[in-house]
Formats: sequence, C-alpha cells, structure tokens
Amino acid sequence: MNKTAKILALALIANMPVLAQTKKSKMEKRIINPWQWQDQRSYVQAVEVKHAQGTLYCSGQAAVSVDGKSSAADMKTQLVQAIQNLEKVIGEAGYDCKNIVRLNILTTSSAELFTCFDIFQEWITKHGIKQASTLIEVKSLFETLKIELEATVVR
Repeated sequence: MNKTAKILALALIANMPVLAQTKKSKMEKRIINPWQWQDQRSYVQAVEVKHAQGTLYCSGQAAVSVDGKSSAADMKTQLVQAIQNLEKVIGEAGYDCKNIVRLNILTTSSAELFTCFDIFQEWITKHGIKQASTLIEVKSLFETLKIELEATVVR
C-alpha cells in the first residue's frame, strides 16, 4: 500500500465514529398500553421515540384568531379553532400531526368539553395520532378561552 493510500485509510478509520453519527436513522415510535380501556378515550399510556430527527414543543394552542383576539364562542367552536391553530403551527414547522406524541388538554369545563369530545376523537383518528395525554380542568384560561391544546411532536 502506498503512502497516500495509508493516509487515506487512517483518515477514514479516524473519522468512522463521526460518519456513523451522521447516518440518518428512521424515527421509530413504540406505543406502550398495558391495558385496552384507554383506546375508547383516544390516547395511549406511553410513547417511546427512538432516532428522532427533531422535536417540536408547541405552546398551548387555543381559539385565538389571526389578529390575536380570543374567542368568546362556545366550547365546540373553540375546540375546532384550537385544533386548526395547532395544525397550523405543526405544519408551519414542517412536522406532521400524526407524529404528535404528547397532547395535554387544558379546559375550564371537562363537562362542557365532553359534550363535543367526538370532534377531538375524530381529529385524532383522522391523523392516526397515538399520543400520551393529560386532561386538566383549570379555573380559567386567558381572557375568554375555554380550551387549550399543548403538543409535543417528533420527526
């Protein structure tokens, strides 16, 4: 082996760990559900993510118009707008709703939310979302808001 070939071989060997790190692995999600009862409630117990190429942490999205005005509408209308706003943020960042792995729901009235929860469940089903979730009833949200959706999305 000539001197140039030896130098190239040594350089390649020295840089192997760096080359291995730059190889892109496909993101993997694994759903952990020791039970089946949560399936009716449109969430999972845990989501393990391996080889994520990015993680997007979304602030709570609510029924706020493009000009920054908080909605005073009913829960159903606010839920639809909150979902649309969340989709907009996720899309603008170059992520997909199907890769939401955590979705927390804050509401001023669980009872009122459950009257239109089918809208939320249909949206989850439409995108094939399998997310860990927490539903929290709070005394109030900003101004006249009734619902807020806070998501973590991976790529």
